[in-house]
Amino acid sequence: MNLYHLRYFTTLARYEHYTRAAEELMITQPSLSHAIAAMEDELGVKLFEKEGRNVVLTRFGHIFLQDVERALAVLDGAITTMQMAGSGSGTIELGFLRTLGTEMVPQIIRGFLNQNIEKDIQFSLHTGITFDLLTDLVKRRLDIVLCSYDERFQDKVTFTPVATQELVLIVHKDHPLAEQESVNLVDTLIYPHIFFTRTSGLRQVVDGLFEKIKGEPKVVFEVEEDQVIAGLVAQNFGIAVVPNMPILKFMDVKALQITAPSWERNFYLAFMKYRYMPPVVADLKEYITAGGLPDLV
Repeated sequence: MNLYHLRYFTTLARYEHYTRAAEELMITQPSLSHAIAAMEDELGVKLFEKEGRNVVLTRFGHIFLQDVERALAVLDGAITTMQMAGSGSGTIELGFLRTLGTEMVPQIIRGFLNQNIEKDIQFSLHTGITFDLLTDLVKRRLDIVLCSYDERFQDKVTFTPVATQELVLIVHKDHPLAEQESVNLVDTLIYPHIFFTRTSGLRQVVDGLFEKIKGEPKVVFEVEEDQVIAGLVAQNFGIAVVPNMPILKFMDVKALQITAPSWERNFYLAFMKYRYMPPVVADLKEYITAGGLPDLV
């Protein structure tokens, strides 16, 4: 029994007439009769019985038809999905840092969809910290990721820089440093700090800043998310180096420019080095890397 035979069977069940079914299938009537007989021999039951000049399904034929139609529907759906993917349509599993969700990612999605109006493209969006996003990328749960650089994944993942974001020091509005507009990190060492956890891609960046000034700040909290860090600073639990993100304008904090040491945060487009990339994902990769996305400040 093969796929053609299953389609012959469902067509004959629809027409209940060998001649009309054969015409629909564009085969000869003897070929159709032979195929149905072969199926019945293999199954060991009769699928059709004569009723005048027509044929009708037997009880076993009705049972078999329900299962065959479901199976063919699943198969046809899978074929359609693959054909759409091959033509540049389909669903993209996109992972990104939450801080990129207010400006950068919506901008990418809108621009990409506008350039591909004729295609059926869907996005499935996932947020998280860099380590978790890259882990999901390696485990094939994500197609492509926008994140920080993480050297632990450099053997498997390609990191392409696509945008930068300024780092600032945030303090509570009543903090002594709030009287200033800029700060040297050396002058922050006497105050308690809130740091990113070691699994965060930004932790390596912030550690690097303090290594440059040979300073060891007192860390009172370690947090994964930059927005949670900002919330703790807003409650005056400490000060923190974070990305200069839009939400800071609406919180009870003040952002100070870091004059020394000099540094900026890079965002990267991350994808697997040696893995097949569906056309729709490859198109998005090309769009992002060639799109000239603005810096986030």
